[in-house]
Amino acid sequence: MEDVPTLQTQEVSKIHLIGGEKGGVGKSMVSRLLAQYFIDHELPFVGFDTDRSHGALLRFYAEYASPALIDRYEALDRIVETAVEQPGRRVLVDLAAQTQEPLVRWMDESGVLDMADLSGIALYAWHVMDSGRDSVDLLARLLERFGQRVQYVIVKNELRGDDFGQLERSGQLERALGLGAKVVSLRRLHDAVVQKIDARNASFWAAKNVSAIDGPGLGMMERQRLKLWMAHAYGQFDTVQP
Repeated sequence: MEDVPTLQTQEVSKIHLIGGEKGGVGKSMVSRLLAQYFIDHELPFVGFDTDRSHGALLRFYAEYASPALIDRYEALDRIVETAVEQPGRRVLVDLAAQTQEPLVRWMDESGVLDMADLSGIALYAWHVMDSGRDSVDLLARLLERFGQRVQYVIVKNELRGDDFGQLERSGQLERALGLGAKVVSLRRLHDAVVQKIDARNASFWAAKNVSAIDGPGLGMMERQRLKLWMAHAYGQFDTVQP
């Protein structure tokens, strides 16, 4: 008798929502880095960018990304439809600041979490944090909102501060770990390297591989620092198995 495919035997699609709600915490940097991780590991993915004004995925990884206006349900619907139609493909969503409320409204009214359960889609909520109290409070709201229904990834972004004592003292880290959250750290990268990459609209691949003449203007040692930084970040991402 021929085996009938089941949800258990099908390859799982994964939707990665890269958020943090607060502006300036480095959500787009994480989205760009995760996009490059997928490319370097030959993992097929589709990107969606919700930033109307200066979307990073559209700017740095245009061939992989499409816009997704947060206030248009038909645009957000494509996120789930893409995951359902292409089993095994990663869907990467770069969330602009202050988009959680319209996103949650769409998810509630569209039954996104139930559909994800039925379709075998793994939904990851990435919370990118700086070292401030606001990021801790926003994490608490995220955990309260979704409980055990999503997989959490907490990103301690050292580009935006290196003292995360408030997170550790708040009890929210312990709470998140109790819900199965993964915690990753993004090390600080020298400001000049970041500025040169951004000024040339360069992908991370171009920044670390192309010479200073044709690429983003990084010197030999700057490219070396970028490679080490990316290697550490990739090691952190490996623990999530995105």
